[in-house]
Amino acid sequence: MKKQIYNLEERLLEYSVRIIKVVEQLSNSKAGNHVAGQLLRSGTSPYPNHGEAQAAESPRDFIHKLRISLKELRETERWLKLIKRVPLIKKPELLDSLLQETEELIKIFVTSIKTAGKKKN
Repeated sequence: MKKQIYNLEERLLEYSVRIIKVVEQLSNSKAGNHVAGQLLRSGTSPYPNHGEAQAAESPRDFIHKLRISLKELRETERWLKLIKRVPLIKKPELLDSLLQETEELIKIFVTSIKTAGKKKN
């Protein structure tokens, strides 16, 4: 069993790596190429946006950057579900652990946004 990563920056980096590996497995079809571009954009976005949040200029800016990461994670979850349903990769069951990680990251960002909002007020 893989050791749980608690460092969010490292976890988001690993998540981006996993997304890139899925994109590389997508079929070279019209649908595969379209979904690949969308997934690559939304799935790798939370990592740099988290970095932007760490350098936020204000509590409001911090929350805004976290919300962008959350939005991108939710979009990524939808693309992963679509890839699995079609399926656009040979072994769609391999997406289960990535979908689980997506859900966990969404929960972390929701909690972080709530906490930051309380601190701001």
